[in-house]
Amino acid sequence: MSHIILVSGGVKSGKSEFAEYLAGKEENLTYVALSELRPNDIEWQKKVSTHKSRRPKSWNLIETENLQPIIQVDKGSLLIDSLGGFIVNTLEKKEEEWKNCLNKLLYYLKIYKSKIIIVSEQTGWGLVSEYEIGNLYTNRLGISLKEITKISKENWLTINGKAIRLDNMFFEIPN
Repeated sequence: MSHIILVSGGVKSGKSEFAEYLAGKEENLTYVALSELRPNDIEWQKKVSTHKSRRPKSWNLIETENLQPIIQVDKGSLLIDSLGGFIVNTLEKKEEEWKNCLNKLLYYLKIYKSKIIIVSEQTGWGLVSEYEIGNLYTNRLGISLKEITKISKENWLTINGKAIRLDNMFFEIPN
């Protein structure tokens, strides 16, 4: 069984920095930047540059939009930043096909032997999107986080530059 650590939080909450801190002791780590490249988006490129500047040069890097092939074969410890890229990559799928993608993701996460640190956005704490695709993203992310939390050894929430360990300080909501 794998050792999954989930770090979630809002925009600029410190989630990536905290995940990098947790991964700092790993000797053989692959950083998975899970998003499209967006070479013409200057603001996105600034964000990517900031993330790259914080990472040790010894970490391997995979930039991809497709997470599944990476977690199908254990290649050592992973830091996946972020789960939102998985959701974006599956937005065009119908509900049943998306559920199959999520179930495959959960299966491969469960059987991965090495440590996996997953960074994820938290959405839906305030405004509801006026766009169907925004609500679809929020709903699928929420469902994914709930399921990944169930199989994680550690669950962290970052807020305002602070990290809170959620394990052992919560009440499980009955189905």
